Amino acid sequence: RTTLFTTEHDELPVGRCYFNHSTTVLHSLLENKTANEVAFPVTPYEYISNLPSLQNLNIQVDIPEHTRNGPDRKNCRIKKVASTMSLDNTSSLLNELKAKFEAGDVVGGKETLSKLKIAMLEFPSDSEPHMKVAAEALEIGILLTVEDGDLDAFARNVAQIKPLYAVLKTTPRKCHILGLNLMNLLVENRLSEFHAELELLTEEEAANTFVTFPINLERRLMVGIYDEVLTVTVPDPSFQFFVDNLLQTVRDSIADCVEVSYKNMKISDAMTMMKFDSQHELLEYIEECRDDWIVEADTLCFQPPPSGSKASDIPSMKLISQSLSYATEMERIV
Repeated sequence: RTTLFTTEHDELPVGRCYFNHSTTVLHSLLENKTANEVAFPVTPYEYISNLPSLQNLNIQVDIPEHTRNGPDRKNCRIKKVASTMSLDNTSSLLNELKAKFEAGDVVGGKETLSKLKIAMLEFPSDSEPHMKVAAEALEIGILLTVEDGDLDAFARNVAQIKPLYAVLKTTPRKCHILGLNLMNLLVENRLSEFHAELELLTEEEAANTFVTFPINLERRLMVGIYDEVLTVTVPDPSFQFFVDNLLQTVRDSIADCVEVSYKNMKISDAMTMMKFDSQHELLEYIEECRDDWIVEADTLCFQPPPSGSKASDIPSMKLISQSLSYATEMERIV
């Protein structure tokens, strides 16, 4: 809500001929984001307050009582004060977002979230109540993106909420969101960022169930305890989306090990090792991700890995001779 207020200036009789001029100047002030103050004759309060364009912009006109009506109107200076969205309006949008989230209306929830994000552009940077509304809206937005499977939107919302967490320190859903972000980093195998996020956690946050879950998963992955990774019990249904995606990461790691450890393997053994429920699922995986594997009857044949450089390929004697030559030259110079 943009608040306008007036301060008295030199007296000047005002007639209806000034109405259009006043309206033009007022709109100019609103549209010009660099102009913060402009002087013009005050028109009757009811006329300004009832302008349709001002109502559409959700503007509150605040004019001193003695200047609103009557013959003693003065030429006033109108200033544009910091534009702030009414908490009542944003709270109603937030309640609408909560209702749609609880009802499982992902599409409707994302539409409401878009309206809230537009309103957030007008939030003052130092108002804690506005920050709490913005944080709660983004937290619900993150949960909606998980339910929708939209990882790009998930990453954007997480990036937007981090500055708010730095100021607010804690919210009811903060640890939940931090845990989901860690799961996303783990699924995408961005381990350096995963550990960087861990360094930013407080002791209390690091001990939270939502945060310890991805930490324990990462430890199991590092030591190769894949059976425990794939049979975990999630702390909240929203984590199941990432656990399902983590299964693909685990299968890729197993496949990388299998193809360099064996020349061939029975399909039934590969199904067991890679946690496939049917042969059809395994063959689909091979077709999509391992097109260099050869299927012969009930056996998988793996291509030999490309041979790397051998120790004999390194020109060691030549390098030693060059190093001794450089040392001799340096000694002569000194």
